[in-house]
Amino acid sequence: WSFWLKLNLYFNNILLKVIGVIKVSDHIVKTYDEELDRISNSIVQLGGFIEDQLARAIHSLVHRDSDLADSVVDDDKKADELEEDINNQVIRILALRQPMAVDLRLITAALKISSDLERIGDHAANVAKRAHALNQFEPVKPISAVSRMAQIVQKMIKDVLDAFLERDSERAMEVWRRDEEVDEMYNSLLRELVTYMMEDPRNITPCTNLLFVAKNIERVGDHATNMAETINFLVHGTNITENRPKGETDAI
Repeated sequence: WSFWLKLNLYFNNILLKVIGVIKVSDHIVKTYDEELDRISNSIVQLGGFIEDQLARAIHSLVHRDSDLADSVVDDDKKADELEEDINNQVIRILALRQPMAVDLRLITAALKISSDLERIGDHAANVAKRAHALNQFEPVKPISAVSRMAQIVQKMIKDVLDAFLERDSERAMEVWRRDEEVDEMYNSLLRELVTYMMEDPRNITPCTNLLFVAKNIERVGDHATNMAETINFLVHGTNITENRPKGETDAI
């Protein structure tokens, strides 16, 4: 009986150790999943902040609200802080978890998307600065065309963020194809602004500011397209082989 008792205790100890390892493993996996979820949530948070920042910048332009424009410029630091937090999360996971496959694609995508979002925030701040400057002059007619272009770009950002949240590559590709429309609107606006400046030299300064606004909005569309490409890679693990659709470039 002594032998069987010892044998029973021996196997019970092994069983307890195995159970302990399983519990620790489950805990590690759960913690790891939470860290990955936190990165995704941080991207969504940054994206929402940038959406609001751009919307306020456009509002300050259309409604000639200098105070709102100033607040957009001031808020640009917050976007930088949110991006830095995402970078720190990514570095920590890379150092401690050594992710592979889709997990590695996720954190790589997080780095790229957060960088594009931060740059969109910079463009929004630039729009706000130009809006403030434009308020020193009489309103110029082409501002309505800038507003229409901005609406398309804002929709692109919303759709690409939804595509990231849902891991929807088809929706991301729809955004990718829409960039051509933004380019064509920018080229059309460029021609219109040059016409206004040629007709009356007093329009040169306000139209130049508006031209910089339009260029910043066009660049926002480029960053939304970048994010669409990143989401496609996140979902499928392959790069887009098609050439990026671009509107014709006018030489003026």
